[in-house]
Amino acid sequence: MTGVETQSNISRSAWTTLVILSCLGLITMYGETMVLPAIPDFIRDFNIQYNTSSWILSSYLIAGAVMTPIAGRLSDIYGKKKILLIVMAVYSTGILAGGFANSIEFMLAARAAQGVGMSMFPIAFGIIREILPEKKLAIGQTIFSSTFSGGAVVGLIVGATIIQNFGWQATFFSIFPIAVILGLVIRKLIHVRDPATSEVKVEGGRRGGGSDGNSSIKTQTIDLKGTLALAVTIISFLAGISFLESNSTDAGFQVAALFSIAAVSLAVFIVIEKKVSSPLLDLKLMTHKMILPATIILMIVFLCMFMVYQTIPILVRSPQPLGFGGDAVVTASVQLPFMIVLLVGTIMSGFILNKVGNTRLTLLGTIISAIGFFSLLLFHSTEFMVSVTLAIISAGLSLSITGGFNVVLLSAPIQATGIALGMTLLLNLVGMSIGPSIAATFQQMYQGTVEGVAGEQFPTQEAYNLIFLTAALISLASTALALALARRKIIVGHIPSTPTQ
Repeated sequence: MTGVETQSNISRSAWTTLVILSCLGLITMYGETMVLPAIPDFIRDFNIQYNTSSWILSSYLIAGAVMTPIAGRLSDIYGKKKILLIVMAVYSTGILAGGFANSIEFMLAARAAQGVGMSMFPIAFGIIREILPEKKLAIGQTIFSSTFSGGAVVGLIVGATIIQNFGWQATFFSIFPIAVILGLVIRKLIHVRDPATSEVKVEGGRRGGGSDGNSSIKTQTIDLKGTLALAVTIISFLAGISFLESNSTDAGFQVAALFSIAAVSLAVFIVIEKKVSSPLLDLKLMTHKMILPATIILMIVFLCMFMVYQTIPILVRSPQPLGFGGDAVVTASVQLPFMIVLLVGTIMSGFILNKVGNTRLTLLGTIISAIGFFSLLLFHSTEFMVSVTLAIISAGLSLSITGGFNVVLLSAPIQATGIALGMTLLLNLVGMSIGPSIAATFQQMYQGTVEGVAGEQFPTQEAYNLIFLTAALISLASTALALALARRKIIVGHIPSTPTQ
């Protein structure tokens, strides 16, 4: 069907579209979590350092951060279905390339192509908004969002089994045909209305796609300069982090140079965002007294989450006494409670939200996750203790995510909801990309040898203590922000003319 359903009931075609698009969350999160148990295998097979291994996660997330706003804007210009299929083609190519990767450079390029697939989500949600009646949109949002955690659970279990029996390459080959089939199904069965005639304008560049003076042409803009400046900022900052563990003079100059580049490009990014008509980050919206702390809380939540993603597989699979000496399946079993609680918690938090309110839910979530991180710092000597503490962390994260997103959603004006959510997602991806780099830096700085394993070094207890302590302290910062947030009253849709202190 085309257009928005006017009646309160959801039509059969709308249900079909919702189910098909929800499969995007399943396969994409499957493709993300299936590689987690294989991080130690990548380090061994590609002969790379621990800080380099963090780029296997970070490259995916940086590509997602860069492409999400671009793909979202292109979908408004050229049509959601068309851009969605193009993004899926890039994602599928990256998945296939990952299975054939024989070097870290090849793998990072493949992972970047896979990261482009993250830009499918806002496009898919835009389609869902078109095909569902307004009163049923919450149902569609819940179903669509739950597939993320569901895909993570499936990816962790199935991915570990495949890695254990067939090698990490087979995980990529297992998802490739499913992605191709899903693309064909979308092409055949999903129908959305074409966008109105538009004129494409690249900010700071030339126009195309229409003629001046035609009143029927709607101008659409792409903040290409801002996107590139943001990409340079993130990449140079993460590269600087990855060099921190080296004590050489050359490395010191490299770190200083990379951080300087990050600072300059960030300043350039801010200047660009103040001037362009359609910025990636609306700075006026960003400084809102409710949206700013909620967005920072969410960025911290995802930063800490991905520190865990980078750390636990290496802790479990490192040989004793520096690790647990487990395999890929054991790694999945240790992380499985985290994923299951995240799935259940995300669903249940929607019901809790109506009873306690979004700011209190966010505060409760940050307190629980902080307790979980400090528990992980104190109790991570056995697989069972790690699983229990991860479950506590996950419970807190699920509440924080639901509460934080709801604060952003209600605080933004109705006409700026899409901008606010897109901005929040962008900064969440930035937090996700920083988390693995911090964890991997500590893993590289503190290493030891294991008797009987010649020529290899593994992270020591000091590395894990510092990782978990850093996550715990950062999570305390999110609790402080959530406490300040809970004391403020949301004025729905109100954006002050000047930033509120």
